[in-house]
Amino acid sequence: MNAWRERIDAAAERIAPHVRRTPTLTTRAFGLAKPIELKLEQMQHTGSFKARGAFNTLLSQPVPPAGVVAASGGNHGAAVAHAARRLGHRARIYVPELAGPAKISLIDRTGADLQVVPGAYSNALEAARAHEAGTGAMQVHAYDAPATVEGQGTLMREWESQGLEADTVLIAVGGGGLIAGAMAWLQGHRKVVAVESEGCATLKTALAQGPDTEIEVSGVAANALGARRIGRICHDLAVAQGIEALTVTDDAILDAQRHLWQELRQLVEPAGATALAALTSGAYRPEPGERVAVLLCGANPAPDPLG
Repeated sequence: MNAWRERIDAAAERIAPHVRRTPTLTTRAFGLAKPIELKLEQMQHTGSFKARGAFNTLLSQPVPPAGVVAASGGNHGAAVAHAARRLGHRARIYVPELAGPAKISLIDRTGADLQVVPGAYSNALEAARAHEAGTGAMQVHAYDAPATVEGQGTLMREWESQGLEADTVLIAVGGGGLIAGAMAWLQGHRKVVAVESEGCATLKTALAQGPDTEIEVSGVAANALGARRIGRICHDLAVAQGIEALTVTDDAILDAQRHLWQELRQLVEPAGATALAALTSGAYRPEPGERVAVLLCGANPAPDPLG
């Protein structure tokens, strides 16, 4: 068996008591010609897939007395704070002001030591690395660490165990941890399509210009997809597997977000609707007979609709 798959199997067993097995749904909604399969991972603890990587990281290695530290646009920080609290560890979370009040409040409610810094995700990461160096706290990277990718890979493993039939899976990309986990598990057995917002096209840019290319981030999904550089693990898997990366507009993302609420009563943040936007906008057009699935990955819109 492939080494990645072996490690994802181990991660799945490790985190099983701590994460939800999220539901799936097949629907003919959204005016599409054929039904699509959805994975409702926005129903995961703290409202995103990030809990999988957070728990796997904390359970697969010793946590020092100084606890853990993480930089986050919001969802990763909430997941690390939740996992640390459940496992009895101290956590300091750095988030940029760009995260917005809803995600900042979500992290604050976990009881973690929350530090809000000016700027974007890269500024929070710089502060987190300084804290790591000064205290010995364990850094829990949001997307570019093997333990994180292995944890996120359990999502695709779980989906296949639930009877996934699709030939093609559309997945939103920020730093690349989620899609890296999917690629690591699938090993090319299904087609994976990366979907990015036009203002956060890290993977598409890196595939064209090189893995160390940095971009300026903007747009409605920037507080979740706003990594300035793609993770190297994601980049290398994408190159090896010939992954297609496409972009969608902010208007298309917001339209997909509205469709999910109006037609299925599924409330997601813009990042959570980004993969679906590729279908509803026509940015991705399936071939005749192609079966398509979409991963919904985050449910923390700003502002919080219920306060």
